[in-house]
This record gives sequence, C-alpha cells and structure tokens, in this order.
Amino acid sequence: MFKKILVANRGEIAVRAFRAAFETGSGTVAVYPYEDRNSVHRLKADEAYEISAEGSPVRAYLSVSEMIRVAKESGADAIYPGYGFLSENPDLAREAAANGITFVGPKAEILELAGDKVNAKAAAIRANVPVLASSRHLVMLRS
Repeated sequence: MFKKILVANRGEIAVRAFRAAFETGSGTVAVYPYEDRNSVHRLKADEAYEISAEGSPVRAYLSVSEMIRVAKESGADAIYPGYGFLSENPDLAREAAANGITFVGPKAEILELAGDKVNAKAAAIRANVPVLASSRHLVMLRS
C-alpha cells in the first residue's frame, strides 16, 4: 500500500488514522503547531513535524504548503486529510498530485464540483440522479 502516510489532522481523527496505517504496515507522520506540541496524536505517530502559519494554530492545519513541505521532508508517499480542515480542499489534492504524493480522498476535480452546491446539483441532474424540484430551479436560475 503506502510506505508512509502523513495525517493532515489532529486529535482522535489522527490517532484512528495512525492505527489503520499501522495495521496496513504503513509508517505514520503527524503534524502539529507549537501549541499542540504535547498532543496525543503527536506522540502516537512514528514521526512528528512542527508546522506553522501566520495567525491562530488552526491555520497551520489549513496550510497546504506546510502539508506538502512536511510530506516531502518526511518522505511520505500519501497524505490523508481526515475530516474537516483540508478534507474538502481541492488545492491540497492538486498540490499532492503535482508533487507525486497520493491524496487519500477524492480528486481535486471532484472536490471542486462537490464544493459548489449548484454545480454539484447540476452534475447530479446531468447524471439522472433524482433531485428536489426546488434544487432544479436553483440550477436553472444560475445557468
């Protein structure tokens, strides 16, 4: 599967991902801002790297450039975003692919489509997926 997975998240989400990675024989990489230096997820990973971003510590977890930097520095061949934070960010998926790193999630194009409700509903209509009549109206108004 993967040699090493960077988990771009924290807390219980990251710990669960590390457990799954361990079961598949993959190494694990945690990321953390200075404020989370004593967090459990940092201690449960095989490796941990400090990340930073201007502003609040949460911004560090939202930094695509920091995730790519750490993935490259650590030799991770995959990035798993977990939930929230970067899980729906097409830029992370795109940058990971551009750097030869597997994004464990949908492709950037799918994230872009799903991230815009009107476009997602229009795609559903084109695919003959049933949608509410009010949803069809919104799609027609935007077209």
